[in-house]
Amino acid sequence: MRIVISAWIFLALCSFSAAFDPLDPTGNITIKWDIMSWTPDGYVAVVTMNNFQMYRHIQTPGWTLGWTWAKKEVIWSMVGAQTTEQGDCSKFKGNMPHCCKKNPTVVDLLPGVPYNQQIANCCKGGVVAAWGQDPSASVSSFQVSVGLAGTTNKTVKLPKNFTLLGPGPGYTCGPAKIVPPTTFLTADRRRKTQALMTWNVTCTYSQFLASKHPSCCVSFSSFYNETITPCPNCACGCENKNKCVKSDSKLLSVVGINTPKKDNSPLLQCTRHMCPIRVHWHVKQNYKDYWRAKVAITNFNYRMNYTQWTLVVQHPNLNNVTQVFSFDYKPLVPYESINDTGMFYGMKFFNDLLMEAGPTGNVQSEVLLQKDQNTFTFKQGWAFPRKVYFNGEECMLPPPESYPFLPNSAHETRLAALTLLISLIMFFLF
Repeated sequence: MRIVISAWIFLALCSFSAAFDPLDPTGNITIKWDIMSWTPDGYVAVVTMNNFQMYRHIQTPGWTLGWTWAKKEVIWSMVGAQTTEQGDCSKFKGNMPHCCKKNPTVVDLLPGVPYNQQIANCCKGGVVAAWGQDPSASVSSFQVSVGLAGTTNKTVKLPKNFTLLGPGPGYTCGPAKIVPPTTFLTADRRRKTQALMTWNVTCTYSQFLASKHPSCCVSFSSFYNETITPCPNCACGCENKNKCVKSDSKLLSVVGINTPKKDNSPLLQCTRHMCPIRVHWHVKQNYKDYWRAKVAITNFNYRMNYTQWTLVVQHPNLNNVTQVFSFDYKPLVPYESINDTGMFYGMKFFNDLLMEAGPTGNVQSEVLLQKDQNTFTFKQGWAFPRKVYFNGEECMLPPPESYPFLPNSAHETRLAALTLLISLIMFFLF
């Protein structure tokens, strides 16, 4: 019995840690329902999705939100979003509901829809920026009119079994919880109004639920060693090895080869690591008071480009960043006493779009860091990152023993001694 209890505790701890990101411990997506008015058979609510994750955004094809109604509710109409299926509405005559399914699935509308179908923060194709990158674009909203539901705070039943795809799996949503009603400021900011009722749903992300393999890898090089440490073999799994395409294949000239599939299946370039994304960190130069590193991100997926990409790096010298070239940079300080993590992302309208695999499928920058003479060293791989995340996914690093190393100092000492000995012999002979 004791073994069984221990096993359950272990599994519970594992499931908790899987959804905990130590570099963004408070990151989550909060879905807020604000009932704005009552109707004869239900209510009108504004649903707002806030992405409070510092560096994980929702990219195209966007979010998909689902839930299960507690009673026999229907959706009469929606603004700023739509359900993917109407369901069986045969019992209704006259006005037809927008959706009669017990478990509706909702998606955002695409940009460019008529104004009468829009609401604030809607219609972006489900794309939601990370909070740390662009707070103003880290929100998505829609309005829903619910029928056959409660018409007072006491008779409304909260939906349950919330699910969120962003755009793939990985998010786990908790139960809806009633919270104090949201307050709003009028346009002149002189009067406050409030929702009639509000509940929140919190969704957290787990990379273990999203995929059994990483989606990116890291390679290293340096000016002091000719060795290039590549990504580990099959770093992202080799299941697609028989479906990959060589960089010189004639297949790449076929029209439509870069068109994404409905299931978002990748078309990868054949590599040893078989990752869609490779991040390369090169220790470039060493100065008296500074040192410089070059960062390059390469896309190996012919069917995917990455908008609003983010790169998070953990390194002890990021507490002394002097200048970043070609990328925007923001320190991430989840723990106030530790400043060793930063987020790189593309400059708007310059390199915030990482194109699909090919000649233009890469972005790069350099970072200049000031040395702390008490801690700085090139020994034992100190100059290389401890962790790397691309678009919120942790990348696989090479094993530490394969990092580029400094030339053998003992060999240099013996060489210097031998040179001195030869010089002394030559001096005495001549």
